[in-house]
Amino acid sequence: MSKRRIGVLTGGGDCPGLNAVIRAVAKTAMNECGMEVVGFKDGFTGLIEGRFQRLANKDVSGILTLGGTILGTTNRDDPFKHPETRKGKLVFRDRSARCVALCRKLRLDALVCIGGDGTMSIAQKLNEKGIPVVGVPKTIDNDLVGTDITFGFDSAVTTAAEAIDKLHTTAMSHHRVMVIEVMGRYAGWLGLHAGIAGGGDVILIPEIPFDIQKVCERVKDRNRRGKRFSIVVVAEGAKPKGGVLVVKKVVEGSHDKLRLGGIGQQVGDEIERRTGLETRVTVLGHLQRGGTPTAFDRILATRFGSEAVKLIAREEFGRMVSLRGQDVASVPLSEAAGKQRLVPPDSPLIAVARSVGTCFGD
Repeated sequence: MSKRRIGVLTGGGDCPGLNAVIRAVAKTAMNECGMEVVGFKDGFTGLIEGRFQRLANKDVSGILTLGGTILGTTNRDDPFKHPETRKGKLVFRDRSARCVALCRKLRLDALVCIGGDGTMSIAQKLNEKGIPVVGVPKTIDNDLVGTDITFGFDSAVTTAAEAIDKLHTTAMSHHRVMVIEVMGRYAGWLGLHAGIAGGGDVILIPEIPFDIQKVCERVKDRNRRGKRFSIVVVAEGAKPKGGVLVVKKVVEGSHDKLRLGGIGQQVGDEIERRTGLETRVTVLGHLQRGGTPTAFDRILATRFGSEAVKLIAREEFGRMVSLRGQDVASVPLSEAAGKQRLVPPDSPLIAVARSVGTCFGD
């Protein structure tokens, strides 16, 4: 092959496994394809502002198990709607032409964009503007269309399940109801998997609006049967029937400006008020996005990163790497961009949870 040069960036929120992908992209490109690799700093911000570094083997050595991303990331800087302050006011400008010009100046043959649905949306638009792009699906929410699973999800589930295990023992000791709020945005994959793995008595997810009275009835029923504690796992996007999402704050300039949070406290307060049982609420928050990736995520991230480079070598641009069953494949970016994969009501996992007595509040 003739000498080629590719770029790589991480967009959106961080999660375990990002560095494993960067490592796989860089090492496959350099060792197998003879390519040079440029890493852009802080996601699309580096592409807009021209902040980057050339990556060598030494830069990506030893980062497989490291959480976060050595390149940095942001979920605010969209090149097509870049927030800027003018005369004290927030305005949005299209800086995509600047990104295209930089890629041409650097003589990039392709750009690898690692991120979730927002990143894939931007990646697709950049591809349409002439930057050859390959996407790699990342999110702890596991809500990306086009792939059976995203890297980062397994690590987040493991962290949440371990936290539930620890809360289980203190719930039993003090005969309390423990409410655990987990992330996941508008999808319930994280809450569902963590709740089942942690033995949650009640699991509340966005796809199944709940009746708080039925939740309380389940808790009281357990108490009557001698089970003097209960574990209630609440996804941050869960909402009561006829109710609305609980929003912690609004971040202007972000791709997804709503920051969810607070539903766990509302559920906990209602349980204590209606049942008279002592209730405590724990919000796991960003603990789920940090730390060392699980072995599963290290392997998946490595497979994804390596396949992304092979797509570039074959000049198959405008595609996103994906997992279909046990096989790594790819789908058009348009299939994943701006879309969300929710938990279907007939999900086998929901059926399994119900069969062991889990309550979904419906």
